[in-house]
Amino acid sequence: MIDLHAHTTASDGSLTPTELVALADEIGLAALGVTDHDTVGGLQEAVQAAERHPGLRIVPGIEIGVDYPKPGQFHLLGYFVHYGEGPFRSRIEYLQENRANRNQLMAQKFAEHGLALSWEDVLRESGGGQVGRPHMARAMVTKGLVATVQEAFDRWLADGKPLHVPKVKLSPGEAIELVHQGGGAAVLAHPKFLQRPNPDDLAEELQRFADLGLDGLECYYSQHTPEETAFYLAEAKRLGLAVSAGSDFHGVSKPHVHLGRIFAGAAGADDLLPALEARAAGA
Repeated sequence: MIDLHAHTTASDGSLTPTELVALADEIGLAALGVTDHDTVGGLQEAVQAAERHPGLRIVPGIEIGVDYPKPGQFHLLGYFVHYGEGPFRSRIEYLQENRANRNQLMAQKFAEHGLALSWEDVLRESGGGQVGRPHMARAMVTKGLVATVQEAFDRWLADGKPLHVPKVKLSPGEAIELVHQGGGAAVLAHPKFLQRPNPDDLAEELQRFADLGLDGLECYYSQHTPEETAFYLAEAKRLGLAVSAGSDFHGVSKPHVHLGRIFAGAAGADDLLPALEARAAGA
């Protein structure tokens, strides 16, 4: 069984890459996709940690935030990316630099809004990895400014709220091209978050992405309903796209999401991997 969507402390997960790999091995996964937000910084540690767990294969990945009309959300997963030095990594590091600048702008707003919160408080929540809004939310909970992470987002951190600062995002075509530049397969994460409730409208959008070079759909996802899953599987077949399966595990910031629990309480089937790997090989 496999789970191809999980995060570490390299972005906004609560487990280090080594800890995530150990958990994946403990629950019996055959393959784990390490897909941190806009960074490949945790991949080397994950690959090295997996050497101590010979039954577990690491799928090196990334999750890229893509520019998309509100209220929708477009995240692109890149699988089997070449994460060493090169043009792909340089572009990813540019996105990381933008994220860091954005974080500082958000931190400047703490005092402006009378919040007894410092950048050091946020850093303590990050575990040494790339800082994101979930770390700010957890710091606010720790300091007693809000009761829950969800409240922190609802009152302060979500798009349009007082602390929010927009970040630089790639267009869908640019993001797909970037993943291909990195030798990876480009897969649309959690398509339900596109917020296209009309099936015909959604099918048209998926066709547009396929025409841009999209390789696959995350049909199996921890928050998809059985009906949504069936629809995405049918669309993947219609468009000739590979199928992926992921929990979107983060750890403490998403306590309801468990590694390896994706559809009907189980992980994805490992027979999904060959098609994804073939799409990456053709990038």
